[in-house]
Amino acid sequence: MIRHRILGGSVVSRRHRVAEAVAVAVVGAVAAGATGWLVGLAMPAAVVGLVHGWLAGYRRIYPWRRVAGVAAFVLDHSWALLTTTASVLSQAASWARRDSIYIATLSERQARHVFAGGYRLRKGFAITVGTTVSGLADASERRWKLVTDHEDCHVWQARLFGPLYVVLYVGWMITAAVAGTVIAVTRRRPLAATVEAFSYYNNPFEWWAYSREGRWPPPRLAGHVKWRGPIVQSLSAKRESRAARR
Repeated sequence: MIRHRILGGSVVSRRHRVAEAVAVAVVGAVAAGATGWLVGLAMPAAVVGLVHGWLAGYRRIYPWRRVAGVAAFVLDHSWALLTTTASVLSQAASWARRDSIYIATLSERQARHVFAGGYRLRKGFAITVGTTVSGLADASERRWKLVTDHEDCHVWQARLFGPLYVVLYVGWMITAAVAGTVIAVTRRRPLAATVEAFSYYNNPFEWWAYSREGRWPPPRLAGHVKWRGPIVQSLSAKRESRAARR
């Protein structure tokens, strides 16, 4: 039997967790089912809403007292249902791994599910799929800024852009990979690094997230074509600005 660790989180009775899980699962199933009905997939969509709603409710991820928390729930079970479906699959993959640690401290009332270890595509890189962040190298606090300032940006990108997020993100990667390959061959540059620079790091969604994290440009872009500067102010700078005004 595979056992998993759960790190942090508030002390709440099982009864209260189950009560919230049932409520969120039912409403999530109704919202997702109604969304799926529009494209003839009411039942599968309702199942996704039920499962994700249960997980989200039991883990108490949505901050119901904030407008952003309610908006996150509504978007996750309607407009962003496609990425929420992928999120459920990502969590299943994470739970299937022995190194998976659910970080409740970074998830509870923060509208996301966060795992250290678990599902990842590339060693050394976290991955965000819908509402789920996984692949953190470890559960230490030094990794937390990556989640709060970078990966959380991807969570909200998926919510706001909905099904377009996948199309735009993957579409850029494919198109830019072709362009990077041509440039690498014609200008005799390292193929892998050039393709990565064009398709991943210069992806507008990554540019946005790295800017939010305060790490634009990333070190791996040294010597490569890149966006001139951050597209948005970093969250760290915003925090410092707010602190200075107090």
